[in-house]
Amino acid sequence: MVKKLKALAEGGGERQLADTVRQSAKQIWLAGLGAFAKTQEEGAKVFEALVKEGKVLESKTRKLAESQVSRVSSEWGKAASQATAKASATWDKLEQVFEDRVARALNRLGVPTNRDIQSLSKRVEALTASVQKLTGARKAHAAARRTAAKHR
Repeated sequence: MVKKLKALAEGGGERQLADTVRQSAKQIWLAGLGAFAKTQEEGAKVFEALVKEGKVLESKTRKLAESQVSRVSSEWGKAASQATAKASATWDKLEQVFEDRVARALNRLGVPTNRDIQSLSKRVEALTASVQKLTGARKAHAAARRTAAKHR
């Protein structure tokens, strides 16, 4: 079409050139209208196809994201559990060190330990039982004397 227009412009046929330009403009206009009609006709189908593809892509992306979140969450959970276990173990060790040091300091000061107090408590109980036996025997012996003295 461009060659034809150049040839007409060089040939000097202005009327023929104007008709050719008019005819080209009309063809371009008709092609535009055809494209518009085709787009309206096919546009809804293309739009629906794009929506369908978008849904598929969204579903795949969502599944991938959920699996990644699940994996990362699981890894963070494991890391948190390990950190908690380490912190707890460290705290237990620190607590034991503190208790040992306090016990040594109290021992140096002469403060009795729980074992010492329990041992003394057992000895007191044994002594109390012995005293009760002795006082019970004396009371019984004194009561027997009084009974014998009354019968004489």
